[in-house]
Amino acid sequence: MPQRSSTSGGLQGYAAPWWLPGGNLQTIWPALFARRTRGTVPAFARQRWTTPDGDFVDVDVLAGEGAARRPLVVLFHGLEGSSGSHYAEAFADVAWRAQLTFVVPHFRGCSGELNLAPRAYHSGDHAEIDFILRRLRQQHQGPIVAVGVSLGGNALLRWAGEAGERAADLAQAVAAVCSPLDLAAGGHHIGKGFNRMVYTTMFLHTMKPKALQKWAQHPGLFDREALLRASDLYEFDNIFTAPVHGFTGVEDYWARASAKPHLHRIRIPALALNALNDPFVPAASLPQAADISATMTLWQPAQGGHVGFPSGPFPGHVLAMPEAVTAWLLQAAGITPPVPQAWPQRPQTVPAAP
Repeated sequence: MPQRSSTSGGLQGYAAPWWLPGGNLQTIWPALFARRTRGTVPAFARQRWTTPDGDFVDVDVLAGEGAARRPLVVLFHGLEGSSGSHYAEAFADVAWRAQLTFVVPHFRGCSGELNLAPRAYHSGDHAEIDFILRRLRQQHQGPIVAVGVSLGGNALLRWAGEAGERAADLAQAVAAVCSPLDLAAGGHHIGKGFNRMVYTTMFLHTMKPKALQKWAQHPGLFDREALLRASDLYEFDNIFTAPVHGFTGVEDYWARASAKPHLHRIRIPALALNALNDPFVPAASLPQAADISATMTLWQPAQGGHVGFPSGPFPGHVLAMPEAVTAWLLQAAGITPPVPQAWPQRPQTVPAAP
């Protein structure tokens, strides 16, 4: 079983291409312009599951022959992400060519259709993670590993800590990629300077309209006028996310939802990958060896940005991180992956999803 590590392995020695210096370029360019796949990957098939509270989640599945018995990789996306996010398409490419089954469950309201219940999703939603993994375990015969990106990674590790020994019943290994495991530190950091101007504005551009749609579904669910005035994620979470999901306020939400205080409770193999130049996550807030259990591994390379890790000559690709994380998950879970399909020597350019 993996032991505590913060200095070696995987992407620990990652270096970005010389033409993409700094955490912001290593975040923005990969999301918009870098290649996501090495060739054609089949389209996802969508399933809709009814949740215990009478709502629904949409689950996108990439599966081939014998899919129910192959190793299954589950990806929990980040804030306002989906199966069309650059990292999801890259993980899909890696999984498909390694003959793995691949699934992207969408958090409520992120699949392109507004969910029904008077709720959305949040960074500590370990109950939703548990429901999804239990459903997958019921219908899948092979081993299961899971990776969460950014918000999804915090929720996944929060679940692993909450589940403790029981987590092994549902997943053999888990990984969090560029996750703000200390939500207060990340939340305050993204509300300052360039982060506030660019990233906060980007997130609120989609989050506020969704929240207003939710208010139209359930009038009075939160203070609509206050939400219209919200100018950063602190205010948004305080007005919408926290009260709608049972927290007393944003500070209560960030404290109770953060995975970092629960990392020592994790009992299955778990990886936390965070670049030290991630513009969303201050390096000082990252977990250290004293914060984690004996089954956790830390990769903290100096470069990579936020879910970037671009590689190769211009315009670059984003496959290095999914390849390394998938390999770690399979090895940590004791899974011998099938022989990968042959990859074309020259990656094909795939347009960015709208």
